[in-house]
Amino acid sequence: MDVERDPHAPTPPPGQDQLPSEDGEPMDTPRHRDQMNLLIASLHEAWSERDDYYVGGNMFVYFSELQTKGAFFRGPDFFVVLDTERRRYRKSWVAWEEGGRLPDVVIELLSESTAHVDRGEKRRVYERVWKTGHYFLYDPHEGSFEGYVLHGGRYQPITPDARGDLPIESMGLALGIRPGDYHDEHGTWLRFVDAAGVPIPWPHERAEAATRRADEETRRADEESRRADDEKRRADAAAARVAELEAALAAARVRGA
Repeated sequence: MDVERDPHAPTPPPGQDQLPSEDGEPMDTPRHRDQMNLLIASLHEAWSERDDYYVGGNMFVYFSELQTKGAFFRGPDFFVVLDTERRRYRKSWVAWEEGGRLPDVVIELLSESTAHVDRGEKRRVYERVWKTGHYFLYDPHEGSFEGYVLHGGRYQPITPDARGDLPIESMGLALGIRPGDYHDEHGTWLRFVDAAGVPIPWPHERAEAATRRADEETRRADEESRRADDEKRRADAAAARVAELEAALAAARVRGA
């Protein structure tokens, strides 16, 4: 979406250094915060070799040069912008500093106090103003999950696949609910999954998998070493037995002589 110049906007328009970048309000619950962080971390893991995207969470997204801190929404809980620079530092996402780019994917983490806004005013903005291609709603406590794809300028419900996952064609991934452990908390989490339905690992899962592989390699090496030692002991015993037999045979020859 291109950002249209408003004749009443200041010149030059404020940038991320002038605009508020936080409102001091934390995520609704620690579970909401963990869910947001895990989505961000796992996407960075999945796309570690890519530099053409940006992912943010609980972050202001400015799309109007007249927007101020008193605007009618704070910003999405999780969002992805494609075809942009990943590594440039940003305090907020300011569309007119980003060539007009706005989020391609948005996820809102529902709570009792925010659900009506997420399904109402925010949905209207993402659908009609931002024209965000995919919009998802997930309740980290209740486990409810729904998704929409922009079609003909309006959101249409995404049909789940056989596993119940919701595809995101623009990302080549899907979203699904899977069990897992985070900070010693076992439960179900919203996960990015690949085409086979396998969850994209979180950083600590990848580290744990690497540790398991290293332990398995050590175990196999130890077994190989034990087998080699056993083979050497058997070879040494056989050689000693042969030497004994040869010595006995030589002694018998001497006595016979």
